[in-house]
Amino acid sequence: MDLKELAARNPDHWRKAAAIRALALDAVAAANSGHSGMAMGMADVATVLFEKHLKFDASAPDWADRDRFILSAGHGSMLLYALLHLTGYEDMTLDQIKNFRQWGAITAGHPEYGHAKGIETTTGPLGQGIANSVGFAMAEEMARSTHGKALQDHYTYVIAGDGCLMEGVSQEAIALAGRQELSKLIVLWDDNNITIDGTVELSDKTDQVQRFKASGWHVQAIDGHDPEAIDAAITAAKSAGKPSMIACKTHIALGHAAQDTSKGHGALTDADQLKAAKDAYGWEYGAFEIPADVAQAWKDIGSRGAGERVAWEDRLAKASSGKQRKFAAAHAQELPTKLTNAIRRHKREMAESQPKMATRKASEAALNVTNDILLHTVGGSADLTGSNNTKSTDMTVFDPENRKGRYVHYGIREHGMAAAMNGMALHGGIKPYGGTFMCFTDYARGSMRLSALMGVPVVYVMTHDSIGLGEDGPTHQPVEHLALNRATPNTLVFRPADATETAEAWEIAFAQTNTPSVMALSRQSVPAVRTSYKSANLTAQGAYVLAESEGKRQVILMATGTEVSIAMAARDALQAKGIGTRVVSMPCMELFAQQPEAYRKKVLPSGPVRIGIEAAVRQGWDQWLLGERGREAKAGFVGMTGFGASAPAERLYQEFGITADAVERLATQLLG
Repeated sequence: MDLKELAARNPDHWRKAAAIRALALDAVAAANSGHSGMAMGMADVATVLFEKHLKFDASAPDWADRDRFILSAGHGSMLLYALLHLTGYEDMTLDQIKNFRQWGAITAGHPEYGHAKGIETTTGPLGQGIANSVGFAMAEEMARSTHGKALQDHYTYVIAGDGCLMEGVSQEAIALAGRQELSKLIVLWDDNNITIDGTVELSDKTDQVQRFKASGWHVQAIDGHDPEAIDAAITAAKSAGKPSMIACKTHIALGHAAQDTSKGHGALTDADQLKAAKDAYGWEYGAFEIPADVAQAWKDIGSRGAGERVAWEDRLAKASSGKQRKFAAAHAQELPTKLTNAIRRHKREMAESQPKMATRKASEAALNVTNDILLHTVGGSADLTGSNNTKSTDMTVFDPENRKGRYVHYGIREHGMAAAMNGMALHGGIKPYGGTFMCFTDYARGSMRLSALMGVPVVYVMTHDSIGLGEDGPTHQPVEHLALNRATPNTLVFRPADATETAEAWEIAFAQTNTPSVMALSRQSVPAVRTSYKSANLTAQGAYVLAESEGKRQVILMATGTEVSIAMAARDALQAKGIGTRVVSMPCMELFAQQPEAYRKKVLPSGPVRIGIEAAVRQGWDQWLLGERGREAKAGFVGMTGFGASAPAERLYQEFGITADAVERLATQLLG
């Protein structure tokens, strides 16, 4: 490729794009690690997008009606950091660029949400960004239908690479976007035909253009180094009436000795080759040096949207008080007092009626209360609506004919659902939750982890949470999944025991601003264990004394979810023998760990025998069984040590020894 010819074709564009390429080369060389080639290859596409199409104002990075730009190919993070620095984002200083990938810098190896303004989502795990973008675009459709075009009318743009499109989650996302006809979603595919191992043909022969077309997308194929073609393609995509993919044929590491090779994917640090590449660009400046005219041109791009942003603020200020309140409520961090009062009324009803019900049904009952008040909640399920009980009575289905719908049929796409919910939450104005079977958290795991890493308060409704689901057998019976989710930092795992605890768990989950929640809910019915009304949210303490011992306290039984009723039955048997037994319900270990030490010691004092009861593996329990210092009590565990089996739930509990009799025998043995 003749770079001089490219430069001569549009010198102003070429110099702006060369600034991105130079900063990427310099930063990666300074860090002696990173990925130079993608930023070099997609600099032309990014320059045209930011200069001519992206609606943003670098001085107001949180403007609610900005276009969203997602770098799904997150390894090319220097492309994004260079754009943010050049367009004038205040926090993306030149020092941050110089400290790329260093301790304390906001310029992490892969873009991390919350580290810097302008990073809309954490990317790097390939496929996540394009899958998040579907949620962003769905949220935009919902917001536009709710608040009106004057307040919400923007695009979501994505740069995705070959690796993003190979990941399975990309197909889940592409198919969902096609079904939903998300016309404000535009994906720019970096079609450079290179992976780490070599050319794409080593592992894939997919016709990506036909693949997107088959999923209902508008598709174009262009030269990704031709600014006029890029501009025309984006313009056409914006009026396509469906999601659009633009295949941008590019050269990875353009102008470098590693161009069009797998080496171009990684860190290009050789000083002589770096200089030769800059010479090929006609870039005669030192490391991290941007000439004044180019710097000003980029700053002008960063301020281009200021007038539109001011006009938007004026429209919001002139909107009716009702519209303003509705918009503010959707973006508020705190729950309305009205919700707390409604939850309390619901809890009183549950305490009085003491229903025997599955906690998944109790969850549905709670959602019928919350969703009538929180009008920006959006529910959904991965084709298990009737099993997850995630659709409240007031919800209609979101689809191309009903953008006001608040319920999403995600199809059998657990990973795509989780990624889309991350996108919705990151967009703002939406509180998403979605359901599947607890066992299939495995399918959603990549996006669930990113919820925690980003601090996104998505709620995962995971029903059929144990061997208690019965006959479907071990393929569907989770045993290790509670431990896996509890092991994930910044995640609240709720396993409520009855309808009251379930309602309390929902109140807590919806109140979170930077922590995702997992609701582990039962298929089988359980008796009410909270039989007297208390206005306080006891689940918020993580664990609490449900039943106190009579006489000298010798045993403490700790349990979660459906096993709390087993603990209560075991207590009755032990008390009948004169063995004082306390029962502690532990619906959320993470919240209990956050309580003051004095409270934790009050609930779990040293001395008595401790037994944990849960139809799952023991991992994660020893902190509470053995004491926080690991030596405070004799302890045992009644639960699972392997996979389940196919049989009715009652038989399974008997066969695997998760019974009140087994608990009583273990307590007697430990005392003995």
